[in-house]
Amino acid sequence: MNAEDTFLTLEGESEGLYKEKGSKFLAYAYPVENEEEIKEKIEGLKKKYYDARHHCYAYILGKDQEQFRANDDGEPNHSAGDPILGQLRSNNLSNALIVVVRYFGGTKLGVGGLIHAYKTAAAEAVSNGKIVTAIIKKTVKFYFDYLDMNDVMRLIKDDELEIKKQEFDNTCLMHLSIRASLYEEVMDKLTDINSVKIID
Repeated sequence: MNAEDTFLTLEGESEGLYKEKGSKFLAYAYPVENEEEIKEKIEGLKKKYYDARHHCYAYILGKDQEQFRANDDGEPNHSAGDPILGQLRSNNLSNALIVVVRYFGGTKLGVGGLIHAYKTAAAEAVSNGKIVTAIIKKTVKFYFDYLDMNDVMRLIKDDELEIKKQEFDNTCLMHLSIRASLYEEVMDKLTDINSVKIID
């Protein structure tokens, strides 16, 4: 396993729950690809739990966790988003989002109580989910002549490449998904096949 092109993420959606002094903290963890998807998930929860007082969240994107954000959504500074972000970081997750929806129970918990509640709810959502290793892949699109079909298929089989799309005619079109660490090597082999024309 080449660690350079892998990272840990969540396999699917999972939930957690924490209750304290009448307040309920509902946590939702999701695997996500981009900010657009994150926005959709948060909006969806805001619609579903429109009567909740806070929808706090944190996310991390990118193999090197270069993109991240924590949002307290009206809770005291750093009492909600940061503890949620801390759970993503302590599990070394990327391309992941956790949203914690809070229903206020009438008793203030104080900053320390809030930090504990958001952290615990987020941790619960992560532990109820499954952490998996994701592989970074790149897509290559190319045309080739039907006569070179055998060579192309042999390369796909040998390097265990994934075909995303294919159209066969006199000229064939193919989209392949290639593991990032194998990309250069596969590209060299592909361009060695006479009729292959890479599409940018």
